[in-house]
Amino acid sequence: MNILVTGGAGFIGSHLVERLIASGHRLWTLDDMSAGQSGFLDKAAESGQHTMVHGSVTDKDLLRELMRHCDTVFHLAAVLGVKNTVENPLKVIEGNIDGTRNVLELAHEKKMKVVFASTSEIYGKNDNLPFREDSDRVLGSPSIHRWCYATAKAIDEHLCFAYAEMGLPVAVVRYFNAYGPRQVSSQYGGVVPRFIKAALTNSPIKVYGDGKQTRCFTYVGDTVAGTIAAMDSKADGLAFNLGSANPISILDLAHKIRDLAGSSSPILFESYEKAYGVGYEDMRARIPDLTRSKRILRYEPTVTLDEGLRLTIDWYRQQQDKAVNGT
Repeated sequence: MNILVTGGAGFIGSHLVERLIASGHRLWTLDDMSAGQSGFLDKAAESGQHTMVHGSVTDKDLLRELMRHCDTVFHLAAVLGVKNTVENPLKVIEGNIDGTRNVLELAHEKKMKVVFASTSEIYGKNDNLPFREDSDRVLGSPSIHRWCYATAKAIDEHLCFAYAEMGLPVAVVRYFNAYGPRQVSSQYGGVVPRFIKAALTNSPIKVYGDGKQTRCFTYVGDTVAGTIAAMDSKADGLAFNLGSANPISILDLAHKIRDLAGSSSPILFESYEKAYGVGYEDMRARIPDLTRSKRILRYEPTVTLDEGLRLTIDWYRQQQDKAVNGT
């Protein structure tokens, strides 16, 4: 099968590309490198079954040319990250919606299968847990930019379902706090890499808020497995939660990472206001109901949090060694 992965040089995308190549597919990757790294695709390049193209999904002509070669699209390209959401809301809104509309319009012309990567952010502040795929969305005021990413992704989903009604084979996967090797600590977010980076240098691990907020962290290998399963025609026209069903508080996560890294880092608390500015809001908990994903996709996360964190810490240590040795 010939497959296009948008955002394929990113954290999740690069793992997806490798897994698809290992399954015998021919891959094209489109990435503007705003969050991706070309080095993440070194293994894919060595396969001889991968073509990397530097560009954006907002470039419709370029996208059309790439999709001419393919019969399936995994659309992971997105403008994301807490800093972007708070400081560049127009970039987040326009980048996500325009790119997704281009992918869906062109896919509809060819009746290509699309798997769209969405987010657990769309559930917002809903406190009726666990989240089912048809759970209500509860968001803050539109004047709070923190919610623009969730809103943009929800509009993307509306587009997906509208095209599904017109016959496009499209499935939506909602990621719940994916983590693992290649997730870098930057403006694009990621509490796990931020904590690991601090722990490995014995620097303060900063917990925002009271640390009692909970998340279900999902190892990237499990996230990718669920994403690939959504290629099946049984997934068409539906959304699926992809995550772990085992919540952990952010404070407990900080202690766990410090212990696994053998670190002496102090754990400090910092207000959301200091970290992200006045008016920032957060969800107290995000827990997925996996009933639909297990029934239709046969999705079952297999990597425990401790195991996944060890793998991720090891990867970060390897990156440190490479930096020290200049390799």
